[in-house]
Amino acid sequence: MAQADFAVFVDRDGTINVDVDFLSSPGQLQLIPRSAEAIRELNELNIPVVVITNQSGIARGLFSEDDLKIVHRALDVMLLEQHASILDYFYCPHHPSEGIAPYVRDCECRKPSPGMLNNAKAKYGFDLQRSFVVGDKEIDIRTGKSVGAVSIQVATGYGAAEKELTTGIRDYYASDLYDAVQFIKSKLNQ
Repeated sequence: MAQADFAVFVDRDGTINVDVDFLSSPGQLQLIPRSAEAIRELNELNIPVVVITNQSGIARGLFSEDDLKIVHRALDVMLLEQHASILDYFYCPHHPSEGIAPYVRDCECRKPSPGMLNNAKAKYGFDLQRSFVVGDKEIDIRTGKSVGAVSIQVATGYGAAEKELTTGIRDYYASDLYDAVQFIKSKLNQ
């Protein structure tokens, strides 16, 4: 089966792994239950899974882009142990008002702006209107909606606290990433 021309874009903190304030080292990584299984199910269907994540800790000087790459390699290893994989990681290192140069600036990549999605489209040719965006925060839902993607909020991370903020915006409210993937599979079977 050929790879799909769309992708499932997934927020990282609070969706795949437990959200800790400014995750900066592999020792802080802890997968949310069933997230690796959810990613594996998409992998088995040859649906690309792409992480999109705001990482303002870089702008704030709390960790470096190299530190972030180490965390992502560690996450890849954790997922691989459960036969799951991420195609690519797109991240925004900026903050509009706080931090250190050259990272303090308004940008097109910081969610809810669609820059990371557009960068993935430019690199892989994904049809964003046929794609899915999954995340725990209102900004994830708004990011997906800005390009016409199906947008799914999960209850993990900040999802329960921000549920009311996405009423009437999101396409589905899922208990976790695994539940979101079951919804995606049902949409694809329609």
